[in-house]
Amino acid sequence: MKVADVRAKSDDELKEQLMDLRKEAFNLRFQAASGQLENTARVRQVRRDIARIKTVLTERHRVQAAAS
Repeated sequence: MKVADVRAKSDDELKEQLMDLRKEAFNLRFQAASGQLENTARVRQVRRDIARIKTVLTERHRVQAAAS
């Protein structure tokens, strides 16, 4: 996922996607612990996507707070 894709989405869409990614990260951790994880790079991708979404949401929140 690219930052431009994240910025194009609304806050509600980002929050929904964030929840989905957190669930996926949880499942990936379980797979890794039980030795069933095949794509180890996916863990890193999911973590970074979560960080991207949280960064954009924080930026938007700060802009709204500054405008108020």
